[in-house]
Amino acid sequence: MLFLPEYCGGLKSDGPRLVPPSAPVDKHPFLAKARTFAAENGVWIMVGSVAIDAPDGKILNRGFMIDDQGQITGQYDKINMFDIQLSGTEIFRESDTVLAGKSAVIHETPWANIGHAICYDLRFPILYRELAQAGAQILTCPAAFTKKTGEAHWHVLNRARAIENTSFLVSPCAIGAVPGGGECFGHSLIIDPWGEILADGGDKPGVISAKIDLARVQEVRSKIPSLTHDRDFTLTELNDLTERKIA
Repeated sequence: MLFLPEYCGGLKSDGPRLVPPSAPVDKHPFLAKARTFAAENGVWIMVGSVAIDAPDGKILNRGFMIDDQGQITGQYDKINMFDIQLSGTEIFRESDTVLAGKSAVIHETPWANIGHAICYDLRFPILYRELAQAGAQILTCPAAFTKKTGEAHWHVLNRARAIENTSFLVSPCAIGAVPGGGECFGHSLIIDPWGEILADGGDKPGVISAKIDLARVQEVRSKIPSLTHDRDFTLTELNDLTERKIA
């Protein structure tokens, strides 16, 4: 199985706006090539995402699962939009051009159930937890993570999502300058359910690989069954917390 990064069909920026080349699903050139490649080589491909035309001049940041016959078996629209301001000049407003998705997705494959998330989704643990609790054994984060945030947070967030969900984490990340401004971090990762990094792509273009033994998922989950330990709780009002601290 091949795992490709976010916007693997091309990415451009225009100031704070993301303006990747887009097309309808049935006419998308990258998606068509990926489907042909999958069929000709007998491999499954998780397309991290490409830009798909949407209403009102916007796009969808949409990922796909393609089987070894070249058929699309599932798709996921990125839920959480990358709207951040790192400095006075480093501003990103994904929601200006992208429609947010509304549904979490698990792909069924012959080997494992694979939870599909994209880039900024990595900062939302509840999404990953619900995917794992719904049966995903492998979680993913195809990304075009910025170099600045990647240097600070990429490795620790990926390891955290793998550890807290006792799942494999496969995170292909784009590398290099983005036309129009910005730079992607790279360091594609494959991480096991204990948080061990099995492969790290570093800061150069290339391919990484690892053998995944799904028995490792069950082994770790039997030792630390935290996915079954959720408990309901109420949040104490802020005023009550303040009064308690003063007392």
